[in-house]
Amino acid sequence: MEAILEIILQFLGEVVLQIVIECLSEAGLHMFAEASEKPPNAFVSVLLYTIFGTIAGALSLLILPHPFITNLALREANVLITPLIAGGAMMLVGRWRDKKGQERFGIDRFGYAFVFALSMALIRFNWAI
Repeated sequence: MEAILEIILQFLGEVVLQIVIECLSEAGLHMFAEASEKPPNAFVSVLLYTIFGTIAGALSLLILPHPFITNLALREANVLITPLIAGGAMMLVGRWRDKKGQERFGIDRFGYAFVFALSMALIRFNWAI
């Protein structure tokens, strides 16, 4: 039973880290971005969110250099599971913003949030010690 709780807490640590960083990124976008009439190019957006996720992953390693999850198989599973959860959470933030009549950015949509979180998770998987 303790082993299961430990695994859940390890995954929870990774999920919370991803969601906090994505929320901070989303808040930064809303603070500094201007409203645009024309929608951004999807390819460019995916590329930018991949780059931002990579940078966020590298910065997270400066603060938390050790992975929350120590088992290699669970770390591999985390590379997919955590971005799915983070993408879903950011999609809910986007829906909340819609209800309040606020502008949504790409990271408020599942696909872009997933790409951001996947990039971050891959960096943490490869370089966390």
